[in-house]
Amino acid sequence: MLLVPQLREHLSEIKAHLSKKNFKDLSLLDDVLTYDDERKSLKTKLDGLNQQINEISKKVGQAIKTEDLSTAELLKTQSNSLKEEISLLNAASKANEEKMESLLAQIPNIPSAKVPEGMTPEDNQVIVQVGNRPNFDFEALPHWDLAKKYKIFDLELGVKLTGAGFPVFTGKGAVLQRALQRYFLDFNIKKDYYEVIPPLMVNRESAFATGQLPDKEGQMYYTQDEFYLIPTAEVPVTNIYRDTILRKEDLPIKLTAFSQCFRREAGSYGKDVRGLNRVHQFDKVEIVHISHPHNSYNELEQMKDHVAELLASLGLEYRVLLLCGGDMSFASAMTYDLEVYSAAQEKWLEVSSVSNFETYQANRLKVRFKNDSGKNELCHTLNGSSLALPRIMAAILENYQTPQGIRIPEVLVPYTGFEVLD
Repeated sequence: MLLVPQLREHLSEIKAHLSKKNFKDLSLLDDVLTYDDERKSLKTKLDGLNQQINEISKKVGQAIKTEDLSTAELLKTQSNSLKEEISLLNAASKANEEKMESLLAQIPNIPSAKVPEGMTPEDNQVIVQVGNRPNFDFEALPHWDLAKKYKIFDLELGVKLTGAGFPVFTGKGAVLQRALQRYFLDFNIKKDYYEVIPPLMVNRESAFATGQLPDKEGQMYYTQDEFYLIPTAEVPVTNIYRDTILRKEDLPIKLTAFSQCFRREAGSYGKDVRGLNRVHQFDKVEIVHISHPHNSYNELEQMKDHVAELLASLGLEYRVLLLCGGDMSFASAMTYDLEVYSAAQEKWLEVSSVSNFETYQANRLKVRFKNDSGKNELCHTLNGSSLALPRIMAAILENYQTPQGIRIPEVLVPYTGFEVLD
């Protein structure tokens, strides 16, 4: 969430930046400050009443010493009346704070000044494009047809077992899926990421802390035990440090995790959502940074380059996009998307988003560090996909297909034990 002092000091500037994100409810910012004024007024009244009670308590003690019991009883009556008033003010203060927190939770993060103007994906800036796409001398098949031909995954079986959007990987397809998981983790660990295996469900506090709630509540699966199935390992991994005060020397903290992810994607039709292009359950390896505010944008560049290096190692053509304000997520201050080219579909597929959230998540998480002055200061949080498997699998199948089978990228052969999926 945004910080109230930040809103009060830079209100006009923040409104201008939020307009870049196509955020329309700018009056919410004014409402937050109105509630903050009320909070201050209530606090002043409470402080005054508590001071009166303290003074009355002293007078009661003096009256009892002088055996002036009638005065003592009168003072106690006054004190009880003040306590009732304090109780009412405390209730009003709590209601005020809850309303202000609710309004703050509806306001997205401020985009960085580096974020370009624009409202649609067409306005995103292509930073770099690397690699060569295959030149087929045969009719290339999309990955959903290749999956049937070589028994790589089975969408119909997933419908039978669960429903649409829950693929079942089989045979060598399952081996390739597992190889990708292991390779991505090993690649990250060699770059000094610390591996964790998080739960696949989180409580409401965790989902709120990283910004999934209330913004994406409708996209998350919810259980009868009041847990949410995670849409990304970012949620549990970042929450490891919720309500934590770190040492400056501990920063940055670099974590990686593999998990299944669950998302209630909006129902739609056509080739853009066929096969593995959009599914409800998918595998993903995540990277998370807890960073010093002075270094977070350098680390964002490092994370982006790390994911790009991983894509290059797979021999896939990829490009890096700097997202415009209107195409960014609710909680992000700046985001790079990395896309791979899908040869048979002849389109770009997003396989990673790498984002800096600055203090937006950290304020909800209350993850802080001791700065040089010995004061608690909010960290910056960052995360990225390294990588999401469904579209990587789709791109490998399509780009590495031959009339005899699907070649396996060289770096994956030690993990699969075979060079051709046939």
